[in-house]
Amino acid sequence: MTANMEEGPVEIIRNEVEAKVGSRDFGMLTLRSANRTLQEAALRPDPVNLYHELWYEGEVCCLFADSNLGKSIYAVQMADDIAQTQNVLYVDCELSDKQFQLRYTDPANGKLYQFPEALTRAEINPEKMNLKNFEEEIIRNIEEAALSTGSRVIIIDNLTYLCNNSEKGDVAGLFMISLMNLKKKYGWSLLIIAHTPKRSLTSPITQNDLAGSKKLYNFFDSVFAIGKSARDESLRYVKQVKVRAGAYRYDGDNVILYEIVHDRENVRFEFKGFANEKEHLKESDDKEKSTLLENVMELVGKGRSYRDIAQTLGISKSLVGNLVKKSSVSTSSTMSSPVDGMDTMDSGNGEVKDETLF
Repeated sequence: MTANMEEGPVEIIRNEVEAKVGSRDFGMLTLRSANRTLQEAALRPDPVNLYHELWYEGEVCCLFADSNLGKSIYAVQMADDIAQTQNVLYVDCELSDKQFQLRYTDPANGKLYQFPEALTRAEINPEKMNLKNFEEEIIRNIEEAALSTGSRVIIIDNLTYLCNNSEKGDVAGLFMISLMNLKKKYGWSLLIIAHTPKRSLTSPITQNDLAGSKKLYNFFDSVFAIGKSARDESLRYVKQVKVRAGAYRYDGDNVILYEIVHDRENVRFEFKGFANEKEHLKESDDKEKSTLLENVMELVGKGRSYRDIAQTLGISKSLVGNLVKKSSVSTSSTMSSPVDGMDTMDSGNGEVKDETLF
């Protein structure tokens, strides 16, 4: 076979493969040999990591958590980050425009947070809701909106609102098939926010905590969850539950630890490091709390800063302060030197490689 000199190497390989083995269609099925499948797939680029290896391009991904744990805050943070380089459509079924504005406004001076122009927010207009064919219509509207904005990344917040009968296997399955079709038709990346029933803080997060039909879990390419630390009200951790691209980097032995902070006009998850999930599960007695208080006071007595103590023990700086206040140690001897003199210092724990990811 003589190759056209104007053809590039990719075109030459593709033509040779197609010449040797053809494909056959049987209704909805397309048949190719396993070898041809590998060769053709190898010509396409590998999936791009969209956000800290939790979600990859071309995936239908799920983020789930209990109520009031910050799912929407984290999802908007992801959208904000991704929109630095490409168009993102955020379908918000949780907050009104006013609620959204207040969340991202500095209460001290009214300054608004500046998102990338590539981030588009959509909300449902109640006056135009088609209740008779709601689920079919909303999928079509999301498709139109994404095409109109040139968005290949779509975040839907949340599944319960768009699929009211998500606990029924057949309904949930049809809804997910519609989303999967968007992925296959356009190569889009979709993140679906979902709930979990009220769960015990004594148990690790598993796939069984995802609310709705168990069939839902099977449709997703990747799944991760947000858990609440039983040690500290302000801490959250992110755990991978299902992975198809990459590896289980953030399993139970290495969850991502965050603290929810209000940084002037922005509410966000601030990266605090990595931890074992077991360290943030609730104990059946108060033994751990007593031990934690002892450890905090021991480090305070050594002149360690609140930030250093927080990083050492895997808790937030605010909890350190609360524990100190509850103790019998006087304010003058425990707070002036550690907080004012050392609080801006790094912990120096040597985990530079991982921390630079966030």
